[in-house]
Amino acid sequence: MTGALSLPQWSVGADAGAPPPAPESIHGHGTLRDAHGRTIRDLRISLTDRCNFRCVYCMEPDVRFAEPSTLLRADEFVRLGSVAASLGIRRIRLTGGEPTLHPDLGSIARGLREATGCELALTTNGARGDAATVADWRRHGIDRVTVSLDTLDPDRFARLTRSRTPLADVLSCIEHCILEDLGPVKVNVVLLRDRNDDEAVAFAELARRLAIEVRFIEWMPLDSGRTWRSDHWVSASETRRRIEAAHPLVAEPTADPSATATTFRFADGERGRVGFIAPISSPFCGACSRLRLTADGKVRPCLFSDREWDLRPLLRGGGSDEDLRRFLVDAAWSKQAGHGIDAPDFVPPPRPMSAIGG
Repeated sequence: MTGALSLPQWSVGADAGAPPPAPESIHGHGTLRDAHGRTIRDLRISLTDRCNFRCVYCMEPDVRFAEPSTLLRADEFVRLGSVAASLGIRRIRLTGGEPTLHPDLGSIARGLREATGCELALTTNGARGDAATVADWRRHGIDRVTVSLDTLDPDRFARLTRSRTPLADVLSCIEHCILEDLGPVKVNVVLLRDRNDDEAVAFAELARRLAIEVRFIEWMPLDSGRTWRSDHWVSASETRRRIEAAHPLVAEPTADPSATATTFRFADGERGRVGFIAPISSPFCGACSRLRLTADGKVRPCLFSDREWDLRPLLRGGGSDEDLRRFLVDAAWSKQAGHGIDAPDFVPPPRPMSAIGG
């Protein structure tokens, strides 16, 4: 795939009805399975499409957010999380947009913890993570936090995020999360060629210094401006080579076949780890265990789905928990085999990452 992608501003609703029914034998399992033999254990819930950053690889400055009236309420997020947990979901991640902008983040987290018993994680840009707020995350039941950060240079940070948030605030958030034991604390990094790809080693050294896991994620064609180019993303193998030139790595085994990252420890025994998430160069679709719920109540079986299924009519029209369970089973069954980014006829989904949920 080469060149830039160009699509009009995204729209939703064309494929927002109920998903096609799964076989009755699948409903009888009481778990979420897809037609390709995968069991769904992870739910990504986007609480909002709003964000206080406009990162250059994600969101253009003129993006218009959804009307709040179209988004799910706090109690609806909790109810759907509870129904999903009854179908075998074991891990829930709260995303956005920027989930810390949601005024009811605390009550949603607390409600999900009490209703599901699932491991609860949060992905944030760290801009609002002062000491008191991070302590509240822990108090409300969040177990783990991942912070997105793409540069350790203050001036470059301002350019990449197009925000006025000081880099120091995000670094402080990471440290507060460590102190609150919201870990293993992870930092997600997206490297762009000729913009921040020279910082791979610096981020590895951050992992060593703070004893955290830094994960390098290949840039995906999910930006609102449709500016993704095949010559601008940086492969995981290239990033690994840069790090190993300074700090040799040793691969770590994983017991989780659905893990998105390949992780490494430092050969010299120093603390911290680095991980590589390579959806472009080394897709991991075959073991994917994730289902996504957007802030406006759409179920997306895959990050790159071109179909999504609207739960709101059922949720707000008197549907029972059993009705919701059947809906989720049907939606999971429709999960595609893979994202197909390497296919010559690949077209990115109509909605960008900020509207889907990370």
